[in-house]
Amino acid sequence: MKNKNGESLVSRIFTLRNMAVAFLVVYFAIFLAYPIFKAFAGSLHNWNPLIGTYDWAGLDNFKQILTDKLFWTSMGNTAVFAGVSTLFRIVFGLGLALLLSAKLVKCKDTLRGLFYMPTITPLVAVSFVWMWMFDPQFGMVDKITGLDINWLHDTKWAMPAVIIMTIWKDFGYATVLYLAGLMNLPRDVYEAAAIDGANSVQIFFKITLPLLKSTTLFIVITSLISYLQAYVQILVMTEGGPGTSTYTISYLIFDQAFQKYNFGVASAQAVVLFLFTGVLTLVMFKVSGDSEELA
Repeated sequence: MKNKNGESLVSRIFTLRNMAVAFLVVYFAIFLAYPIFKAFAGSLHNWNPLIGTYDWAGLDNFKQILTDKLFWTSMGNTAVFAGVSTLFRIVFGLGLALLLSAKLVKCKDTLRGLFYMPTITPLVAVSFVWMWMFDPQFGMVDKITGLDINWLHDTKWAMPAVIIMTIWKDFGYATVLYLAGLMNLPRDVYEAAAIDGANSVQIFFKITLPLLKSTTLFIVITSLISYLQAYVQILVMTEGGPGTSTYTISYLIFDQAFQKYNFGVASAQAVVLFLFTGVLTLVMFKVSGDSEELA
C-alpha cells in the first residue's frame, strides 16, 4: 500500500521505528551513560565545583572511603535497612495477597486499591506525616501503642522508625504483584494436591511458594536496589541522626556531594554502591538459576 507521494506504509513504519530507536539511544547516552561515566571519572579526581577544582587523584578517594569509619557504619546501616525492609515487604505483601485472594473476602478491587495507595503517595509527604506521627508529644504512635519512646531522637529506635514507615509505604507494591501471581497459578496442581490429601500448610510451602519464586525474586531484587539507594526518608525524618545511627550509604553520598561539596569522594562512594548493587543482583540471579536447575 502506498500513499499519494508513493511512500509505502511499510517504509513509514520502519522510519518511525528507526526514529524511536534513535531517540532511545540519545536518551540513554545523555541521561544514563554520561552520568555513569562522569561519576567514574569524578571518583578519580579531587572535585569541588564551588572552588572549581578538578585535579587528578587516582585511587586516593577510594583509599579514603575504605578507611573511613563512617563509610562502613553507613554500609552496615544500609544492609540492615535494606534487608529488614525487603523481608517485611515480602512477608506482609504475600500475607495480604493470600488474604485478599480468599473467597470469603469481598470488595477485593477496593481493598487492593487502598493497600496500594501508599505506594504511589510521594515519599516526601509520607515522610513528613510519619515524622509527626513519631513525635513523642503529639504523635499517634506512642498514644496508640502506649509506649513512651522518642523514636527519631533515640539511637536505638530511629532506624526502626524509618523502617516501619518504609514498610508501610511499600508493602502494597508486593501485594499487587503477589495477587497477580496467585491468579495465574495452575489450578490443576492444587486439585491434584487436594486429592493426594495435602493440607493447607503443605500446599503453601510445597506448591504456592515455589510457584511464586519468580515473583519473589523480582520483588527482592527491585526492593534491594531501591532500598540501597534510599535517602529521602532519612533526609526528611532524621538527617542521618541521632549521631550516625541512620546514616545510609546514599545519604552519605548526598552529604558529601551537596553538603560538603566533595564530589570526588561522593563519586567514589557512588561507584562502590553501583558495583555492590550490580554484584548482588548477579549473585541473586545466579542462585536463582542454580536452584531452578536443581529443581
